[in-house]
Amino acid sequence: MAMRLPAAAVLLCLVDVLHAFAIEEKGDVFKRMACPAFLMFDNAAYLADMTFELPCNCKPEEVSSVIWYFQKNVGSHKTTVLTDFAGTVVVDSGHIHAGSDVLKRFSIRMFSLIVFRAQVTDSGHYLCGTKKGEFFYGYDVDVQPTKHITVAFVDRGQHVQDDYTEKLFSLFTAFWDWTRCDRCGVRGEQRRIGLCYVQSAQLHPRYRAAMPNVTSCGSRAVPAHFQYPGRLRRPEVAIRSCLTPCPKEEVPEEGVQAISNVISKLGEKPWLPRVPTQFHKQPVGSGLIIACPGARPEHAVAWDKDSVRLYRSRYLVGVNKSMRVFIDHGNHLHIQWVQVSDGGTYFCWREGKMVAGFRLSVMYQHRHRRTFNDPETIYAAKAIGMSYVVISIVFIIIHVCRCCRQVFRCPART
Repeated sequence: MAMRLPAAAVLLCLVDVLHAFAIEEKGDVFKRMACPAFLMFDNAAYLADMTFELPCNCKPEEVSSVIWYFQKNVGSHKTTVLTDFAGTVVVDSGHIHAGSDVLKRFSIRMFSLIVFRAQVTDSGHYLCGTKKGEFFYGYDVDVQPTKHITVAFVDRGQHVQDDYTEKLFSLFTAFWDWTRCDRCGVRGEQRRIGLCYVQSAQLHPRYRAAMPNVTSCGSRAVPAHFQYPGRLRRPEVAIRSCLTPCPKEEVPEEGVQAISNVISKLGEKPWLPRVPTQFHKQPVGSGLIIACPGARPEHAVAWDKDSVRLYRSRYLVGVNKSMRVFIDHGNHLHIQWVQVSDGGTYFCWREGKMVAGFRLSVMYQHRHRRTFNDPETIYAAKAIGMSYVVISIVFIIIHVCRCCRQVFRCPART
């Protein structure tokens, strides 16, 4: 058993990579792959905040568009329809925010369903079919949480979790390949993501995976009495140092170089950013989250502040409970309770290349002097005036009533 688990982990890793990045001609796939007579569910596991694609691997040739359905559990009466009934939904992934509903985070391209920044609540069954409710292909998706993820820093001698073996099942971690070095020319870091898997002969036969009797820990194929130990085992990530040279930069054209030389002779050249840089002002005491343009959670991403390297060995979320500046597992840089000292230029590396800068200026919030033209001032004046009128009317009514009462009570003089 101990020898079979590493082999299973390697095979699952290769299958996940091929499943995520393989590009095929859809028409050829539909011609050579027949739909199963009995609907099966392919297991697929991802880490939270990742983007995944589910291809509709089979459909009748006469079907020109597909409908995607989502069910938390098979046979559930609550079914979410993920489509515009034309099979051509396309969204801008740059406008996707974590925590938003799955109906705002999906796209359909060439019959494939793409879910952006997946959340744990997106785990369940995804079915490809028609408007009439005919299903062709199904997936059992397991989105594993990043909260309380186990982190192992290889340079410190830390090790990943050991396999957990019981009489009827075994739990192990299937690791993806190491990412490329996140920086070049200087010391960088590599990351390796591992997801929880279970091996047992008692898995539900309707679910299939890359290896027989193996599926992810959150799969619906796992029997109920195996699920509790599976929830206790967390996904994990291993981090190690690396060093790789930078590729040779292209020499600028003669005209551009000549203009640069003329400017340098006439006087000091103005400040020019090394990479495209965004300027931003942030008030003191607020929170800020910076994302690297074009980066996804599975990419190799690194952050620098000016000339200071923000290594994950020190700035990864969870390393220190009192961290104010940290990097999450989705590669975002968080700055809580912004201080004046946080001002500077933050550089983002993606896949070993510096791609963007973020120049942060921290400012104090100045008190705004009210004028009579402000909407708030006009509203306050109207409210005070109306209150004065109401109080005056009530005051007059009360005094009139008292006078009338006294007049009717006094006896008439003869």
